[in-house]
Amino acid sequence: MVSSLRPAGAQGSLQVVYPPQEHTTLAPQIFFIGTAAPQVVVTLNGQVIGDRSPAGHFAPSIPLQPGLNRIILQAGDQRLEFAITRSVPQAPTTLQPLEPTADLVRLPNETICFTAAAPRDRAVRVQVGQRILPLEPLPPQGQLPPNLAALIGQGDVVTPRPPLYRNCLQLTQMGDYGPIQWQLAPQRQLGARIRVVEPTQLPVVEVTRSLGGVARTGPSTDYSRLTPLPVGTRARVRGQMGEWLHLDYGGWIHANEVRFLSSALPTIATIRSITSRQLTGWTEISFLLDVPVPMSIQQGDRQFTLTLHNTIPQTDIIHLDADPMIRRLDWYPLDPQQVQYRFTLHHRQQWGYRIAYEGTRLVLQLRHPPQLQRGAQPLRGIKILLDPGHGGPEDLGARGPDGTPEKVVTLALAKKLAPELERLGAAVILTRTEDIDLDLPDRILAIEAAQPTLALSLHYNALPDAGDARHTQGIGAFWYHPQSHDLALFLEGYLSQRLRRQQYGVFWNNLALTRPTIAPAVLLELGFMIHPEEFEWIVNPQAQAKLARTLAQGILQWLQQSTRD
Repeated sequence: MVSSLRPAGAQGSLQVVYPPQEHTTLAPQIFFIGTAAPQVVVTLNGQVIGDRSPAGHFAPSIPLQPGLNRIILQAGDQRLEFAITRSVPQAPTTLQPLEPTADLVRLPNETICFTAAAPRDRAVRVQVGQRILPLEPLPPQGQLPPNLAALIGQGDVVTPRPPLYRNCLQLTQMGDYGPIQWQLAPQRQLGARIRVVEPTQLPVVEVTRSLGGVARTGPSTDYSRLTPLPVGTRARVRGQMGEWLHLDYGGWIHANEVRFLSSALPTIATIRSITSRQLTGWTEISFLLDVPVPMSIQQGDRQFTLTLHNTIPQTDIIHLDADPMIRRLDWYPLDPQQVQYRFTLHHRQQWGYRIAYEGTRLVLQLRHPPQLQRGAQPLRGIKILLDPGHGGPEDLGARGPDGTPEKVVTLALAKKLAPELERLGAAVILTRTEDIDLDLPDRILAIEAAQPTLALSLHYNALPDAGDARHTQGIGAFWYHPQSHDLALFLEGYLSQRLRRQQYGVFWNNLALTRPTIAPAVLLELGFMIHPEEFEWIVNPQAQAKLARTLAQGILQWLQQSTRD
């Protein structure tokens, strides 16, 4: 992405904000973001950059050869030299263990797999205790692209994968098998330690992280998130890889988000009756359990589904009166220790939820639709949170060709948007009103504390190295929870149409400012800082004012149509 380093050549007419003059990348190309006086000819490796904006900004890309690339950018008598190294994955010349790389704890008879990269047509083995297991070569197969590839239209580009060897086994005997030994003659190296333990030896843990335990599909941050586990959730550990704990319901969690309890504590709950009540603006449903168990949530079209894991249902009675949010509650035992509660809702649009344990009672709150007013202030009673992205001396965000940081224009837009929404009657909260550092957890806490009707995080965009900076522009929107999808889709289309800007796209993305559940939350990318002409539009005060007016009208129109359903 665009660097926050000092621009190269910042003292003269020629200025380059990206890349730095010494840079390493995996991309097959690199773009140069910068500016020079419009009347000065700028060349890149001797080729004139003709496609510049009226202010003289440029964003050409140049292909990279593997290894060191020396690139010269020149404007008049000003010359900048760049050393760009393209790293290309090489076929392994030695043994490279890939799985497992951290110590393992497993139960008897569980399958454990071993994977390594090594030169082709070699005998690769792993020794586990006294047992030697030969690894079999895998057929040639492509390597999946990184997630960021979807942002530059390369999500289906598969690259060659190095030769891999793999095999699996089951360890039936309990005990400490010590560190495994990887073998590729004459090379030998010690690896992860493996222990096989009795189920009664596995500990019970309780979630302590204040924002909820981050449960994942596997033992690292590379794996996708599951529904966060509320503080107090209790589960038994069924295995471990390094600092990652495999919980009995299937999710993984990092050890620093839990505390260890006695293994004698129960982790299977019983549930009987369920009760509900209406609060101001919310419907609250209480699930009385005798153990605070893991749970999962799914949102769908007019449906909200809660699944309780490690739970034995003994339910005969559910109390649910006529409700402005819930049409009906159905429940289903999925298996003897898993139960699902499916809420059929009156409205297609969902407006937020909260869930937490109060002791062993699981309390779910579903938010009622907002009430819009008639007259000149239709948003009276509506609360909207605006989060101007980035801020402070370190977090500049993306940078335009002349060095203008994203943090400046996000705040400028927020200060223009707030009064437009206030004129419509809305109460507006800004996470920052000046150039200060504000960490992501603090922004999330601000959303939770404000309990807004909507939360919008305002940003401007950039690209990874492999992107096409000169030809990529437009407005994009990012969402995470289904309750935010329609808002993202509407605002991206509305702004693009009304402002005659290109549409960059609508993306589901696991971003911190899209994860709050208390309200629909969308992150808007309102143009590309690194696109020469779009940057000039981004920093134009009149264009900012028009964007603010249009965005306020878009928010109003979306709220009007979403509350009519």
